[in-house]
Parts: sequence; C-alpha cells; structure tokens
Amino acid sequence: MTPPADVETAVADAHRQGWALVLAATARVARDLDLAEECVQEAYAAALASWASDGIPNNPAAWLTTAAKRRAMDAVRREQTFRSKLPLLVVPEETKDAVALAEPASVEPGDLVPDERLRLIFMCCHPALAQEAQLALTLRLVCGVTTADIARAFLVSEPTMAARMTRAKKKISAARIPFRLPGTPELPDRLRAVLGVIHLLFTAGHTAPSGASLVRTDLVDQSLRLARVLRELMPDEREVRGLLALLLVTDARRATRVDVDGRLIRLEDQDRSLWDRSAMAEAHDLIVDGLRGGRPGRYVLQAAIASLYAEAPSYDQTDWPQIVTLYDELLSAWPSPVVALNRTVAVSMVAGPEQALKQVAALEEDGRLTRCQYLPAIKADLLQRLGRSEDASVAYCQALELTGNDTERAFLAERLAGLHRA
Repeated sequence: MTPPADVETAVADAHRQGWALVLAATARVARDLDLAEECVQEAYAAALASWASDGIPNNPAAWLTTAAKRRAMDAVRREQTFRSKLPLLVVPEETKDAVALAEPASVEPGDLVPDERLRLIFMCCHPALAQEAQLALTLRLVCGVTTADIARAFLVSEPTMAARMTRAKKKISAARIPFRLPGTPELPDRLRAVLGVIHLLFTAGHTAPSGASLVRTDLVDQSLRLARVLRELMPDEREVRGLLALLLVTDARRATRVDVDGRLIRLEDQDRSLWDRSAMAEAHDLIVDGLRGGRPGRYVLQAAIASLYAEAPSYDQTDWPQIVTLYDELLSAWPSPVVALNRTVAVSMVAGPEQALKQVAALEEDGRLTRCQYLPAIKADLLQRLGRSEDASVAYCQALELTGNDTERAFLAERLAGLHRA
C-alpha cells in the first residue's frame, strides 16, 4: 500500500504537469469537450484509489491518458449502440464519424501540429466562437487554469466567466464544430486566438493570479514550449516570432524577481547580471526580424518594449522616451486599457508623476480596469512619489483588496506599512 499522502501528492503533481496532455489526447477520441473533461476527471479520481493499492506508476501521465481514453471510447461505443437501436434518428455521416471515433486516436501523417496541446488549442479556437470564449475555454480545458484565475485575467467576476465558458461549450456541441486539425488554409484565421491563448498562459504563469508563489513555472515552461512549436509550424509569421521573443525576454528575469525569502523584488532593484543573456539575445534577433517588412504587430511591439527594459544598463538609464513612443505604436495596433496603464509608468519617467497620474485618473473614469489590481498599485506609487502619503495609502488598500497572489500582497502590504511608518 502506498501512503495516502504520497498518492495525493502524485495525483496533484500529475494534474499540474499533465492535465493538458491527458485532456488533449482524450478529446481526440471523445470529440466532445464536456465528455473529454468528464473522462479525465474520472481518471484522476480513479488514480487516487488505484495508485494507493497498486503503487504510483512510473509514468503517471500515460496511466491517466489510457484510463481517460478508455472511458471516452466506452462512452462513444455506448452512443453508437444507442443510435443503432434508433435507426430513424441516425444520420449516415454521423454514424461514420462515430465509428471512426471508437478507435484510439493517433497522429496522422497529414497532421500539421506536432504537440497535442497546441492541436487542441487550434481546435478550440474555431472562428464560430467569440475570441474571448476561445481564449477562456482553451485556458481552462487545455492549460488547466482555474476559472477564478481566468476571470482575473479577463477582469470579470468568476460567475460571469463560468457562464461564458458554458455557453462556448454548448455552441461547440450545437454547431457540431469538428474536433479535427484545421487545414493549412484555416490556420491564419485561428492564429490570433492561438497567440492570445499562449500569451495569457504565460501571463498566468509569470505572475500567478492566486497562490503562494509569484511564478508558476509549469505554465511558463508550457507556454514557451507551445510558442516554439508554433514557430516551427508557421515560421514566416512575424507575430509568432514576436510572441516567442516577448516570452523569452520577459522570462529572462525569472531568477531575480524574488529574493531568497520569496519577497518580490522591483525591476529597478533586480540584479541584472543574473538575467538570462542567451534568452535575451535570442529574443533580440527575433525582434529584429519581426520589425522588418512593414508595420509591426502587437506582439513584436510588446517584445521590443520588454527588450528595451532588459537591455538598459540600469533602470535609470532605460530609454524612456523610446518606450513611450513604442507604447504609442502599440496602442494604435492594440488599443487596450492595460497597454495605456503600462504606458503611464514610462510617462512618469519622462514627463513626471503628475502627468502620469492624470492619465491614470482617466483610466479610472473609463471603468474597464475596475478589477485590475495594477491600476491602484501604480496610482499609489505615483502618489507616494508626489508626497501624497494619505492618498497613496488608500490606493494601496484598494490594490490589496484586488490582489490574489500572496507574494504581491506581501509586497503591497510592506509598501503600505512603510507609508504608515513615515
């Protein structure tokens, strides 16, 4: 018998590291998201009992995939049997599809996507779904991100996000969206959503929306792997290169973002000698390629901004005017309030905190960042720089209420305590 605690730890690790692979493989058999998710959940539940008596397998992901796929095939066969008993309700084309689904899925010679997770992302990012639904659904099903964390990423409430994902699943079922790999002509139409999913996955790993750790390395590594596979699939797409560059240059600072006690370290205080120079160099080459041949897109511009931050000898020596210029171009390519908020940081270094504070106030009135903790956090920092300690204290309290990550909460609490001591 394996100790229950060891089994629970093994299942939790397998869920964190293998959920996406298990679900992707099962979805190719089930061809139904709800059925696939149900079968995978049953497989994880079965693992708790089976591994306790039989021992933890050498390859937990393979065990779980086999268990989930068997459940999916059984469900499909039951559906076949039901349809065979009701011939008047059977559509010939559907019967053929059901027969094909009863066999274990395998990678066909004509398949273009070599990674099961990326394959499922392309499948979920069908043009019939709204882009926000595509992003949310794939983050939940493919990447295993919780509904609460997805809601934080989209700046909406958890019930609202849950309802959106439920509607997306129903639409996939009602519209009979095929669970197949899109053909070459279809790939560009889905690329924008796929890029968005990978970027949001990285964002959820770079700064976890909730939990004790600042970084979820499993999500960061998964997003980097998917970005590289996507580049192999579509090497001529500038935005694919831009996304990979953005992830590389942002993740290059991973080792310096918290101290030995897990406390958050601000960018200006990080030890730049410890940054991953090889990742930064690779990102630089990708950015240079992406800036050639016409107006750059959103991800190329974001990567260029991140690269300017990273390549500066020190925080004070950052080329702030150039960063503001790039943010202006980014706002033109992608008019997002989050971009406008990030731009205020650079504006404060060029035109002063008073000017930046006016722009933050305009974003507050806009209302789209009501659930974004970084708006009151940036506001608090600007107010503190202006010597308005009482107002800064109120803003820090607002930021604390909106922040779910323990590391970020500790940082904000420390800043607030410093104001009180002063």
